Amino acid sequence: MLRVLVVDDSPTVRALLADILQGDPEITVVGEARDGVEAVEMAKRFSPQLVTMDVHMPRMDGLEATKAIMLEAPTRIIIVTASLDEHEVATSLQALRAGALCVLRKPPGPAAPGHASESRQLLETVRAMAEVKVPGHTRAAEPAPVNGGTRVVALAASTGGPGALHRILSELPCDFGVPVLAVQHMSRGFIPGLVSWLNAGTALRVKIAEAGEALAPGVVYLAPDGRHLGVGRGVRVTLSDEAPVRGFRPAASYLFESVAHAFGFGVVAAILTGMGDDGVVGLGAVRRAGGYVLAQDEPSSVVFGMPGAAVAAGVVDEVLPLRDVSERLLALLTGPRLRSAGARSYGSGGNR
Repeated sequence: MLRVLVVDDSPTVRALLADILQGDPEITVVGEARDGVEAVEMAKRFSPQLVTMDVHMPRMDGLEATKAIMLEAPTRIIIVTASLDEHEVATSLQALRAGALCVLRKPPGPAAPGHASESRQLLETVRAMAEVKVPGHTRAAEPAPVNGGTRVVALAASTGGPGALHRILSELPCDFGVPVLAVQHMSRGFIPGLVSWLNAGTALRVKIAEAGEALAPGVVYLAPDGRHLGVGRGVRVTLSDEAPVRGFRPAASYLFESVAHAFGFGVVAAILTGMGDDGVVGLGAVRRAGGYVLAQDEPSSVVFGMPGAAVAAGVVDEVLPLRDVSERLLALLTGPRLRSAGARSYGSGGNR
């Protein structure tokens, strides 16, 4: 049985979440906490395998509770929030940096539209996160050799991606010489808050991509909700309502294929933490065009699905700990690329 602790200051929401979770015969709710203080106490007392954490609560909010649990009783935590206002989204994303694994919207009540689909998403995420190692500490990695000619950087991530993007972008300088395009799989409505949160932590400008705008160096363009992100004529942003690719819109593979067509050898693509295999097909296009592919390593990934699938498909040049990705991107702006038959792995650890 998967033991889950539900944390929310609303008794109605606690009952709703508990009912959804216990609808799965392999999940049991071991406790319900009304605020962050109770959450920390119950996490230590009941040793749940996973915690669903509200954000705004009396006495101690979800961010501080996440920090305390990760310090005193490290546990897998999913942030489950109702509001999409900028402050709540920012707090949710800060909780990811503190050790939470992902952010979901609270499912609506049984009579509301979307209840079945969002309940299913909650259950699927809980089951998937139960397989994730509890985050730990990082270890230093050895430097890697370098290579160059970069004209654009393309990033893609899913589960665990906001924290990974934050770390990478926060370590890049304001004069980073090429545009960065990124696809982040998130629940609908969270991208504007993610952009605000990333902007507060990086010297680069982070924005939601707009159709037709010219790409500029030192700017990070995030795919908007529900639209594929690509590059078209005149090195300008394209947004597409084409069908989802393997269930995703925006899709990592769509972005990677588009930049491969537009920039060829000048692409550096990085596939980061996330569930599934989105991106693999597109990375194949990047490699065929002469571009260079990085993958986040398993120890530093919340979920090694996307990067692991890319490595298994043979479309990756280097496998790196998260802590080394920004340094490698900087090196690839000017240094030479060392193509190999298979992915090379550098470093001795990750960010666990």
